[in-house]
Amino acid sequence: MKPPILGLGEILWDLLPDGPLLGGAPFNFAFHCHRLGRPAVMASRVGRDPLGDDILNCLADLGLDASQVQVDDAHPTGTVAVELTADGQPTYTIREDVAWDHLAWGQGLEAVAMSAAAVCFGTLAQRSPASRETIRRVLAAATSAKVVFDVNLRQHYWHRDVIEESLHASHWVKLNADELHTLGGLFDFGSLGEAESVAALRERFDLELVCLTRGADGCRVTTATETIEDPGVPVTVVDTVGAGDAFTAALVVGVLEGRPLREAVRRANRLAARVAGSKGGTPTIDPATL
Repeated sequence: MKPPILGLGEILWDLLPDGPLLGGAPFNFAFHCHRLGRPAVMASRVGRDPLGDDILNCLADLGLDASQVQVDDAHPTGTVAVELTADGQPTYTIREDVAWDHLAWGQGLEAVAMSAAAVCFGTLAQRSPASRETIRRVLAAATSAKVVFDVNLRQHYWHRDVIEESLHASHWVKLNADELHTLGGLFDFGSLGEAESVAALRERFDLELVCLTRGADGCRVTTATETIEDPGVPVTVVDTVGAGDAFTAALVVGVLEGRPLREAVRRANRLAARVAGSKGGTPTIDPATL
């Protein structure tokens, strides 16, 4: 059995115009890792309510390990109202003080963290002190894992200290152009161009890899020894929900499988495009078609 990949943070219902879909960036990431053939574990928390029951049933149907999805008696399952622009770009209204804001530490979560090959986490699940402390403990326990920080800024649910601590705790970071601009303002490289900003971010926080996703314009992936630019893949966009999460999953899985970085980047870019051309963040896509 290969060591698992851990999606750490929020799992919730995206309330899209056409109906609810299971979502949350860490869940989208874990889903795509699982679809790409790697054991994946979702660590989150749901309410003891019908929406929480539906999440657990969905995870069971998907065959995704839900052993670290906790059930909360006091707080409801998370939901996010999603509105889409004409070109498929989402805006989010995120319900506060929900179950995943209260992710708890425990021996089961510690054991998964210690065995994990990779852990992916973001800023949103760190908006509450309880989940933020649990995420810190998971990252400290994940001594054998590739730690991936998906910056994933949402509304006002972030602040500088959390971002800085998360960057210091990570090996890789994935962000988009708007997030790069925001971090440039926070860490005093905002006057630099894109390539120089990516390099400054990598060097300041001693990161192995920085991935900048650029939507229709593809991506830039930078390490200490190489920079890979992969152009956008033409696609008719349905919505862009979860496309970046799919990219991160395919890149992590590709590298863990021993693929050359350029090949892993190309496959990640293709999967992201396929997701953008589908409804929601977790469409079922055959990896062989990538």
